[in-house]
Amino acid sequence: MHIGIIGAGAAGVSLLDALAQKVDQTTAGSVVVVEGAASLWRGRAYQPDLDAVRVNAPPVLMSVRHQDPQHYQRWLGERDGYVDRLLGVPIVPRAVYGEYLQATAETAVCRLRDHGWRVEVIEDWATSALPLRTAGGVTRPVDQVVVSVGGGRPIDHYGLAGSPGFVQDPYPLATTLAGIGTGSQVAVIGSGLTAVDIVAGLVASGHNGPITMLSRRGVLPEVQQRPVQFEFRHLSRETLPSTFSGLVSLLEAELAEYGQKLAPLVQEVLAREDPVERLRRQLDEVDGPHLGRRMLTAAIHRLGAAAWHRLLPGDREFLFTEHFRTINSLASPMVPLNAEIVLRSIDSGQLRLAGGLRSIEAAAGGFRIVGTDVLRADVVVNAVNPPVHAIPGETAALVRSLLASGAVSSPPSGGLSARTGQVHLLGGIAADNSFVTPSLMSVAAAAHAIADRLPA
Repeated sequence: MHIGIIGAGAAGVSLLDALAQKVDQTTAGSVVVVEGAASLWRGRAYQPDLDAVRVNAPPVLMSVRHQDPQHYQRWLGERDGYVDRLLGVPIVPRAVYGEYLQATAETAVCRLRDHGWRVEVIEDWATSALPLRTAGGVTRPVDQVVVSVGGGRPIDHYGLAGSPGFVQDPYPLATTLAGIGTGSQVAVIGSGLTAVDIVAGLVASGHNGPITMLSRRGVLPEVQQRPVQFEFRHLSRETLPSTFSGLVSLLEAELAEYGQKLAPLVQEVLAREDPVERLRRQLDEVDGPHLGRRMLTAAIHRLGAAAWHRLLPGDREFLFTEHFRTINSLASPMVPLNAEIVLRSIDSGQLRLAGGLRSIEAAAGGFRIVGTDVLRADVVVNAVNPPVHAIPGETAALVRSLLASGAVSSPPSGGLSARTGQVHLLGGIAADNSFVTPSLMSVAAAAHAIADRLPA
């Protein structure tokens, strides 16, 4: 069997590791990995960057090996200096997590080769899948191909590309923030996790000028709570209902198993609260005993894609239009370390949240921003994440080839759907994902499932 893997970020590493774990059950074949980006095995998210740019989850949620949640924790070992004092677990710089991905990939390659597999890594962009062909003209015949090309780039909503002082893609922050004067007035478009990264990076770099987070609603991400042990006894792939109300009932049953009510979680989700006071309260509740937010976050990671696939269209539309930001915030809360940086910056007067954003225009010497107030900035940094199904521009030729061959289709909801058993889609590019960016846990589960489906 000849397998092609297009994309060598976290998803590609997870698949390669899953294949390596099955070598005793399969006949040796070949694997060709194609990756055009410079950050082989790390992807855009985990390339070398500032130490202030941390991962957004505890170690137990970051293993790339399905059914082995301690895999990353074992690799992490006794590394010192990165423990989040409120979570009580290591929250490492993303570059360190990138080292874990690289080490996992290299170990998988060695294991496959030791068992007779031929493994080739081609550092170029793929332009077709069957056969596997690159922009540089390399062609490799493959029987099965897995496309795991990661997400798109931040969207320029306000047409600011090319304007002096506008940063369209903030990563790596080590490069983009280096060009910003320490006393500049900085505006960050967005108030999600990318915006939080930018604020943390500016503070760590010694920036002393004013910073403004700009958004329509002025809402910050939820604050992650300290991990606790619990088991789902009612929520499973087999019991997932087709209605939102059915999901709520199952979550209510899970909480009842631990003698808790659903009402505090409902209040948390629906309450209209000043974002700074909410941030302050949630930092005080990192050790809180109620399991509601923890359970909901875990359910989104473990069962979100499967639940979304089963929901009736009307319920999907309701969740997307009414609770898009809330669900994304619960799925990807910020770690307390970063939450404390944001709160200190707000309390000191350096950082402010500005809602009601309507327009940003390049003006003489900077930018004019219209929202609830009219503001100006010297520098505007874009922190608007692409939609979950966005496809990287560098893979346009590959996608055109796949569509033209009929191997995949492009549904109206976004992403791609495989139409042949020879093509497999992994990560955000897969149309059957919900509007929530797939977690490492869900990507690892999907990679494991693909490895199981590949012919032995």
